[in-house]
Amino acid sequence: MAGPVDPLPAQSGGGNAIVAEPPAVSVIVPHYNDLDNLSRCIDLLDRQTLPRERWEIVVADNNSRCGLAAVAAVCGARARAVPAPLQGAGEARNAAVAAARGVALAFTDSDCRPEPHWLERGLAALADTDIVGGRVAVTVEDRDHPTPVEAFELAFAFNTRRYVLRQGYCVTANMFVRRKVFEAVGPFRTRVSEDVDWGWRAARQGFRLAYAPEAVVAHPARRNWDELIRKWRRTTHEMFRLVIARPGGRLWWALRTWALLVSPVTGAFEVAFNDNLRSLRERRDAYGVLMRLRGWRFVEGCRLLLAK
Repeated sequence: MAGPVDPLPAQSGGGNAIVAEPPAVSVIVPHYNDLDNLSRCIDLLDRQTLPRERWEIVVADNNSRCGLAAVAAVCGARARAVPAPLQGAGEARNAAVAAARGVALAFTDSDCRPEPHWLERGLAALADTDIVGGRVAVTVEDRDHPTPVEAFELAFAFNTRRYVLRQGYCVTANMFVRRKVFEAVGPFRTRVSEDVDWGWRAARQGFRLAYAPEAVVAHPARRNWDELIRKWRRTTHEMFRLVIARPGGRLWWALRTWALLVSPVTGAFEVAFNDNLRSLRERRDAYGVLMRLRGWRFVEGCRLLLAK
């Protein structure tokens, strides 16, 4: 297992040769048809408090319509753009990791907004463990007038504390890992819920996972039902493939799906006591979307079980 991460690799060499040690951390950013957000993400990374010589950014483009040259133009001298010809966010992350030089890896997404202390605090947390999941703060366009779906996302999206401490994985929107640990666990797999799968594989190998609420990136909330369902359709199908591959997986999936019908009471408590919601209207809207989504998930879960 890897030792503590040195936040400032030195330079070494013999005779007249000077060989630069690898950076302390490589920031891994998958990209697909999202140049505006990518530019904003890199702008925010440029404001990190960790000295710039200690880290690098590797952007893996996953066959965007604009082409790799346009992505490289956005990156400029600030980041390296590499191709990720195999489709999928996991494959893009794997391609970026293969090109990265850092002692540690910091994963985020092109539509995330890292806070200035993100890298510094994430690395500090990684000094005492193998894998770190940071906090993902959900943002909305107009905080005084969120849409019903935005209210739902404020209440329920990116509950990274629960993912790390109770479910045993980190979301790849905000994850730090020692390079040697990542190599031991192996690359992300495709067609399954990649962050869940990778986290569970790491746990089976005995690697330690910690939550770092002070290492923060922001992520914009989805604004409408269509955006929300696109996300949930993808994650539901990925989780289904992951679950049924395990012993007793079909039974577990069936129980999990039917449990959605008896969850309105727990959902009501979660909404009522959620600190991210400010008003009765926001709580009403969030609960309405929650119930609608659980109905959709029940139907989709049954359909997947019967179809397969």
